[in-house]
Amino acid sequence: MRPYQIAATERILWKIKSSYESKTYSSTESGGYIWHTTGSGKTLTSFKAARLATELDFIDKVFFVVDRKDLDYQTMKEYQRFSPDSVNDSNSTAGLKRNIEKNDNKIIVTTIQKLNHLMKSEKDLEIYKKQVVFIFDEAHRSQFGEAQNNLKKRFKKYYQFGFTGTPIFPENALGDKTTASVFGRELHSYVITDAIRDEKVLKFKVDYNNVKPKFKNIEEEKDENKLSALETKEALLHPERIKEITNYILKNFNEKTHRLYNQKGFNAIFAVSSVDAAKLYYQTFKELQKDSKNPLKVATIFSFAQNEESAIGEIEDESFETNALNSTAKEFLAGAINDYNKMFKTNYGLESKLFENYYKDISKRMKNGEIDLLIVVGMFLTGFDAPTLNTLFVDKNLRYHGLIQAYSRTNRIYNSTKSFGNIVTFRDLEQATIDAIKLFGDSNTKNIVLEKSYEEYINGFSDELSGKTKKGFAEVVEELNTKFPDPANIYKESEKKEFVKLFGEYLKLENILQNFDEFVLAKKLQNSDDIEKFKMENNLSDEMFEKIKNTELLPIRLVQDYRSAYNDIREWIRKEKEEKKVLKPEWDDVVFEVDLLKSQEINLDYILTLIFEEHKKSKNKDALIEEIRRVIRTSLGHRAKESLIVEFINNTDLDKIEDKTEIIEKFFDFAQQKQRVEAERLIKEENLKENEAKRYIKVSLKKGYASENGTELNEILPKMSPLNPEYLTKKQNVFKKISEFVDKFRGIGEEV
Repeated sequence: MRPYQIAATERILWKIKSSYESKTYSSTESGGYIWHTTGSGKTLTSFKAARLATELDFIDKVFFVVDRKDLDYQTMKEYQRFSPDSVNDSNSTAGLKRNIEKNDNKIIVTTIQKLNHLMKSEKDLEIYKKQVVFIFDEAHRSQFGEAQNNLKKRFKKYYQFGFTGTPIFPENALGDKTTASVFGRELHSYVITDAIRDEKVLKFKVDYNNVKPKFKNIEEEKDENKLSALETKEALLHPERIKEITNYILKNFNEKTHRLYNQKGFNAIFAVSSVDAAKLYYQTFKELQKDSKNPLKVATIFSFAQNEESAIGEIEDESFETNALNSTAKEFLAGAINDYNKMFKTNYGLESKLFENYYKDISKRMKNGEIDLLIVVGMFLTGFDAPTLNTLFVDKNLRYHGLIQAYSRTNRIYNSTKSFGNIVTFRDLEQATIDAIKLFGDSNTKNIVLEKSYEEYINGFSDELSGKTKKGFAEVVEELNTKFPDPANIYKESEKKEFVKLFGEYLKLENILQNFDEFVLAKKLQNSDDIEKFKMENNLSDEMFEKIKNTELLPIRLVQDYRSAYNDIREWIRKEKEEKKVLKPEWDDVVFEVDLLKSQEINLDYILTLIFEEHKKSKNKDALIEEIRRVIRTSLGHRAKESLIVEFINNTDLDKIEDKTEIIEKFFDFAQQKQRVEAERLIKEENLKENEAKRYIKVSLKKGYASENGTELNEILPKMSPLNPEYLTKKQNVFKKISEFVDKFRGIGEEV
């Protein structure tokens, strides 16, 4: 546990002990709340506190209370690991009652829904009179209403604690109930600015996109009553607006989620204002993608929500019950679930348990990155953690607690490619964002929580957290142009080191800037000949066009050469380390941005498609080979295939290939034949045992690398005593050749 988690746990244990000694239990004096920002490990802290509370000899039971929607398969496994048999997933209260009556188990993990049902149905249980601790994993409105009243009525000696990332204060409360009035005073805080400083969560980058100027006024409306009146097909749900926003998402999805060059990248949630909005957007995505060869995998989920808030801007608390939905919404949802069943070969439905399992399956597939875009009204906007999620599209009026909760779905740490939580709004939420950040921080919080502007990343800025001045993209580009105009001429070791550091800065800034529409458009402008057509297609004002035009970019070919040089130096360092078994001290502080290189890694299909397209433009094979070599050398994964791809170009009549699918098929036929021939040659030249060698190579191709571990490599070598001085040299030589073979033919097939 981290220091802030230990401190919070200690405060809870102190409060229980002191309240027991002073007999102030069953009141806000005997409890309190922990304000730990979303993403800081609240569940671990709260469950650890619950476990430690069971060790207090005067405590009879500890209830660890979660929301039913948060108790998915993964969290249940985690709880069971900490405390076997403490989780009961029965739909009835009988299982919960049995667990309570067990003497060998002091901790009970249950849902607020099941606990409330027990309190309503069982009026006279022994546990009501005993010393009991309640720890609520997420203190939100489900603990403010009926369940809270029943708890106070039934239990006579309780100590109650709530964990929350976004407390309800008087400023954002509706009525007189706040987190403090329900649970007691704040016992410990670790807020979003703390977590960002400690690099436990990421900042947010928030963009407002007015995709259709004629809707600008209604998108900027702030009055709640007027906004409600505007949620119609004549205004915010106008088919033209829905279509424009859907088109924008489809057009920009790969950039926002880092899926360029067919990379897996991240996934996204789209938060919409109502069930009607979810229906319209889902249908529009379906319509616009019906002829797409590679459509986004879009899913949706919603259910009935009681129209009652306990705090301003609170997210709708949708249950697993769909019966209260009107017939049109129910029919649509059944159709969307049917689409999902076809997509993933599942069998979910609207009936309560089937729908709950649908929710859990979506949760699992979102975390695994199998769903590209999830359209929601309220579900998944609180309590859902998926590091692979980096973007939240918003066409909904978020405020305070709900805004921070929804934004926080995107800011989990993952890798260096994910540099912030990406928020793309289609309503003007700028002031709402500032108000929410101020409420849960202070007047300077905005500068720490929100990412810098496009202009700041281009021109440079002073970082509030470190106090250092950060170079802008323009300065880095100018330095690269001035110091390394030709990357082929980087010879000295000192130059190599300087180049690696400078180009690393370029990669980091480019990775951040590709989330800005201005930068994406500036790159597209590089390849555009018709300026007026470009402005019209992208709906650009003269001011915006000037901003884009003035972004200085490196020529595409020069960037390819820089990437190639960067990879060459990385390979040189690797070989130096292998040969000398130690890295030179002067390279200790140099970090190669491998994740960022991988984020723009091209796949084999991309290279083959490029061969097909470039050959159509020009029939010059020498020029084609030069261009393809340049592209391959920018790649981490395909550099070893350079000779194979060039040989394919030289030995293939490209004029006879009719489409992209055919060139891919032709290449794989060619490469698999070469693979068999070269495997035979390697086995013969090295005098290896044929069957054992083929088996070893096949396994290595399947894994994607050759391994020296185990006895498999020894078993393929020709008969030779391990004591023979030449044995080790032979083994190393064979391993090197097989490793190079595997690098060359990885992904081609496993038959040798």
